[in-house]
Amino acid sequence: MARIPEEEVERLKREVSLQRLVEIRGVVLKKHGADLIGLCPFHNDTEPSFVVSPKSNLWHCLGACQTGGSVIDFVMRSEGVSFRHAVELLREGADLQGSTWAGRSLKKSRTNKLETFVKPDTQDTELLTQVIDFYHQTLKQSPEALSYLESRGLTDSKMLDRFKLGFANRALGYRLPPKANREGAEIRDRLQKLGLYRSSGHEHFSGSLVIPVFDETGQVVEVYGRKINQNLRKGTPLHLYLPGPHKGVWNLDAVQSSEEIILCESLIDALTFWCAGFRNVTSSYGIEGFTPEHLKVFQASSVKRVLIAYDRDEAGDRAALQLAEKLTCVGIDCYRAQFPKGMDANEYACKLQPATKSLELVIRKAVWLGKGKEPERAPLPKTYLLTKPTPAAKEKEDNPGPQPSPVLTPLLPVAAQETPPEALPESSNDAAVDPVEALPARMAPPRPICAEVQGDEVVIQLGNRRWRVRGLSKNLSYEQMKVNVLVSKLEDPSVNPTESSAFHVDTLDMYSARHRSAYVKLASEELQLKEEAIKKDLGKVLLKLEELQDEQIKKTLEPKQKEVALTEQDRKGALKLLKDPSLLDRILEDFERCGVVGEETNKLTGYLAAVSRKLEEPLAVVIQSSSAAGKTSLMEAVLSFVPEEERVQYSAMTGQSLFYMGECDLKHKVLAIVEEEGAERASYALKLLQSEGKLTIASTGKDPQTGRLITHEYHVEGPVMIFLTTTAVEIDEELLNRCLVLSVCEEREQTKKIHKLQRERETLEGLLARKDKKEILKTHQDAQRLLRPILVANPYAPSLTFMDNQTRTRRDHMKYLTLIRTIALLHQYQRPIQTTRHNDQEVQYIEVSKKDIEIANKLAHEVLGRSLDELPPQTRRFLAQLDQLVKEGCRKQGLDREDYRFTRREVRERFG
Repeated sequence: MARIPEEEVERLKREVSLQRLVEIRGVVLKKHGADLIGLCPFHNDTEPSFVVSPKSNLWHCLGACQTGGSVIDFVMRSEGVSFRHAVELLREGADLQGSTWAGRSLKKSRTNKLETFVKPDTQDTELLTQVIDFYHQTLKQSPEALSYLESRGLTDSKMLDRFKLGFANRALGYRLPPKANREGAEIRDRLQKLGLYRSSGHEHFSGSLVIPVFDETGQVVEVYGRKINQNLRKGTPLHLYLPGPHKGVWNLDAVQSSEEIILCESLIDALTFWCAGFRNVTSSYGIEGFTPEHLKVFQASSVKRVLIAYDRDEAGDRAALQLAEKLTCVGIDCYRAQFPKGMDANEYACKLQPATKSLELVIRKAVWLGKGKEPERAPLPKTYLLTKPTPAAKEKEDNPGPQPSPVLTPLLPVAAQETPPEALPESSNDAAVDPVEALPARMAPPRPICAEVQGDEVVIQLGNRRWRVRGLSKNLSYEQMKVNVLVSKLEDPSVNPTESSAFHVDTLDMYSARHRSAYVKLASEELQLKEEAIKKDLGKVLLKLEELQDEQIKKTLEPKQKEVALTEQDRKGALKLLKDPSLLDRILEDFERCGVVGEETNKLTGYLAAVSRKLEEPLAVVIQSSSAAGKTSLMEAVLSFVPEEERVQYSAMTGQSLFYMGECDLKHKVLAIVEEEGAERASYALKLLQSEGKLTIASTGKDPQTGRLITHEYHVEGPVMIFLTTTAVEIDEELLNRCLVLSVCEEREQTKKIHKLQRERETLEGLLARKDKKEILKTHQDAQRLLRPILVANPYAPSLTFMDNQTRTRRDHMKYLTLIRTIALLHQYQRPIQTTRHNDQEVQYIEVSKKDIEIANKLAHEVLGRSLDELPPQTRRFLAQLDQLVKEGCRKQGLDREDYRFTRREVRERFG
């Protein structure tokens, strides 16, 4: 998001006269001491309550509104616009007399106060050009964007106009006709088709430096955007282009008129060469972005040599070799510009000033990438030699004489301003100098600072000063570093470092210059050392703490569970299970071996529901029973078969907790909550997660740079399989119709089975069986890790039927179909993998078998029948028992049902 500089905001608050602004709106102000007072324009004011203070340029309503603020707040309230829109109005000095009040502030302005530069009858190409022109003008008025260019060393005054650089500061919408009318809506639709607007209504390049690419006719065919704010939310891309395939070649006229072209990986790198004076430069769209159009232009022009100036990393080197092979095949010689490892052209030019000499050195020392004997490379074009040559070099240029074939070696990054290229020692290709080792002493990296980390304590020793820092672990934001720092002076560093003669300790924010200054002053007095020495030490400590903090934050942000690598033996065991023809019977046997007896339908349904997390629309399960009936044991048993990294389990959840989880923390996982009552406040989020497959929330928070409240968006991606238990007889209908309801068997026979198992587990055989349980569970967990989220097609779907007498069966029908797909997914290693083509891509899938449908029908008859029943399972079971009691009584006494009578006492004695 493009931020309005604080200096610009303060300037407007200071320079725009609030008194004049208020009087323009028709408010009559009268003298009231040092202030002015009048009727408040924001409510039906009968007594003057609107106070304006000319000295501070602020206003306040003492009446019903009880609000106030600066000129910006006044415009926001009076015009019904956002903060940014109000700033734009004040920047432009827009006419604010046109709006009318109705005794209250507007909720939202439907009129544009800023001049509209776009007309509805313009062609798309012209519309795109107009927006680029607008961004270009915006850049010149944006100190933050100009400051970013300066930080990248792009300071050539001709560059902005030559390449129409721009800046998207989110103000484009204020320059368009209002979206509430047809004209504004049409223009926004066209901008969306062009790729400048998103479907959300936001600018595509918001907060980005904008670099357009033009074709031969001067029409914009591609746009590159680079975010200038580095403190972006995780996942926000730094680099943007227009949607669709890349078009155009940047700096086309130079490419068409040059024999040797410098080809960069990014447009920022290309601008770096251009600003250094090397005009024959262009760029691909990343390491994989050398398009057929680039190749066509190179072949059609007089290009004979290409110097590939990609980043000096593994990806850049690999891409350079691949590109060189492609270009040499069409007769274009290729060379590789070698920066120090890990550097790109822009970083290198910024570190080795002047950039002209350092980049000239890169070009001179470029390495041949072709096959066979290297051709003789022509001398550098005169356009390269922008610095004044030495007398010897000038004489050599005037009388060249016989020229030996140059020996090209990897780049020696010498300080060009101190050592001219002519003075560099020659080295052979066999003994190339490592660029990092060749860095001059003044550019050598500082000696690493050793730190001893023990728990929450960091100890750093610098000479005879010992620094101890506590509290770093609490600083999980790059914006702050509030720690407790103790520095002590050791009379003899060889003795126990904790025994010191003098020390100073204080808690301070290391990022506060005022705090550091005060700390340095007091510490120097306590230790009787010069302030300069303490200041230098504190700077080293700060850099080391930043390094440790960065490691700490990265560790915190790492996925909670890493992918588990299976051994070959584990893989074989898991595949043997998945390929077992009696897989479902094997699952039920393993449940019993792990200590869960009976409940065959519930165990199998729960297991399948957990597997459905691999699908795009998983099942959800609620286990319902009375207290102590075993619902939690059943859920724990099912979860134990799921890999640990693919399940998340809680006892309770707050209303907002799900919204603030990591973006992918729940994706294709099982979310288990022990008691549904513990998630009552989170029920809304659970419903959304189940039906929509994702969660989105907008929350306010402070901007770390401006301190203003801003809106943050949080996303939690699904799908997720939800597993709940409950003792409630009545369950929320909205949640119930999204879930499969499993009812624990509470019959006496089931209780007998459980008691028998509990007694057997106390025997020696039972104790030994517990050891086998770990192996059984591990095999099932490994098997589930091997399951792939492959597409499942059901060729029998058109022939299936389902009850349709209730609207809720629309969801129950999907549960039934999902159950079929899950059974097929579980058997994927027993089905042939089929392929088809869709949108020029190969798609793999498996098909449902009739056996899958047969199993699903059996499970659905009991499980879905229970869900569709209007009575809770316990009530239905009691009703069935009561019906049996009446039948037996009628038979014994020879009575009709309507004549039979029973008492509550009889029911209690019969059913306990």
